[in-house]
Amino acid sequence: MKIAIIGTGNMGGAIARGLAKGSLVKASDITCSNRSLEKLEKLLGENKEFHITQSNIEAVKGANIIMLAVKPWLMETVINEIKYHLDYEKQMIVSVASGITFDQLNQFLQRDRMDETIAVPSLFRVIPNTAIEIRSSMTLVSSCNALKEQEQLIIKLFNDLGNTILVTENLMAAGAALASCGTAFALRYIRAAMEGGIEMGFYPHQAKEIVAQTVKGAAELLLAHPESHPETEIDKVTTPGGITIKGLNEMEACGFTNAVIKGLKASK
Repeated sequence: MKIAIIGTGNMGGAIARGLAKGSLVKASDITCSNRSLEKLEKLLGENKEFHITQSNIEAVKGANIIMLAVKPWLMETVINEIKYHLDYEKQMIVSVASGITFDQLNQFLQRDRMDETIAVPSLFRVIPNTAIEIRSSMTLVSSCNALKEQEQLIIKLFNDLGNTILVTENLMAAGAALASCGTAFALRYIRAAMEGGIEMGFYPHQAKEIVAQTVKGAAELLLAHPESHPETEIDKVTTPGGITIKGLNEMEACGFTNAVIKGLKASK
């Protein structure tokens, strides 16, 4: 399976690194394209087996999956550059650009040659998060004009990089708030808890380790017990008159839950 990644910024580069560490794709089967030679050389410095090019047209040749990891405002320009070099019947197109809809992608991909057979491209919108670099992403996938086998392949590919769920397109914006922006929200909690830990006497590196491992453990409890609920796990550590319930009540008095919900809705 050959993969072309156009755009190797934060997300495109993270996807390339994650795929190279996975079990389904070798780095030698990944071609990375970017206007910045510096970013490409950085990737190559991390893994010599990557193929790099500054030509998007060269990148898509022979690829089974083409991942478009460019900024939303560059999507139309990039697609116009490569669309006559794509085989819509054989290649799958994956957009990692948040906010670009299937209607827009289909419009950008329309070709005006009158003498060719009209083919409909198999499209996917993918919302991962930056933890994809260490194969721990929560990724949302939506499809358009795709066969069931193609959906299964894309899900399998991203499951190798974390957890993946298939959703309808109307949930992609909400998914981005939960899974993509959610990384920043979780890290902001970690930072805040670190600051509290430092105030209580820990060194910064100690506070970071304690909080990060605690958050990781809490998340793994829920993932290990899918039938469980956060409140069920909370009840296990909130004894009557204990310190945990006092801390939770104080956070709620300061608007903790409401702030999280408002932040998520604002991001959507």
